[in-house]
Amino acid sequence: MSPGANPPPFPTHHPFEDLRDTYEREVLLKDFKGGFSDLTETREFSSVNDPASIVALEAIRPDAVIVFGTGKLYPAVIRVTSRACFNLHGGNPEHYRGLDTHLWAIYHNDFDNLVTTLHFVDEGLDTGDIVFQSQLRLPKNARLHELRSVNTKVCSELSLAALQVLQSGLPVPSRKQLQRGRYYSFMPAELKAICVKKFERYTAGL
Repeated sequence: MSPGANPPPFPTHHPFEDLRDTYEREVLLKDFKGGFSDLTETREFSSVNDPASIVALEAIRPDAVIVFGTGKLYPAVIRVTSRACFNLHGGNPEHYRGLDTHLWAIYHNDFDNLVTTLHFVDEGLDTGDIVFQSQLRLPKNARLHELRSVNTKVCSELSLAALQVLQSGLPVPSRKQLQRGRYYSFMPAELKAICVKKFERYTAGL
């Protein structure tokens, strides 16, 4: 979960991100040309923490809230759900919190921590109790522009598993984090170039 920081004073964009966007649009979503509003009712706000957003959430009275790629939540947003507020974190928060966490794991050659985590949201940044965690299942010779799509599929699986537990009426399983991972900010573009090569070397050996 990112804190919504100002843009960094150095370049962060790398061409693999353009490949990623094209891949997701033309390969994963080739049979769907619409948007979220074509699938369900949507509301747009400049921030999930805006007073108008909180009012809208309170009107819905959700049993559960799941956030994905969202900045730090105000306590009023966390409290709006009657049962659970979850965050999907692309990484292992006990080692990597904040931004670009999969990329930072790759940069550190820490491929064992290419995981996805569903955790409860608290008032910290990626510090809530862990509910589910799953290793990313990478195919041989996968390229870095495919990583986000693999992560998103796992996010969907973890979310559905948590919602099924809530629907059953059973307590949601969770555990405290054993340690607080280092907080990482934006990765510079020059380090992303290193990650592209490291990731391809790693997946070539799978």
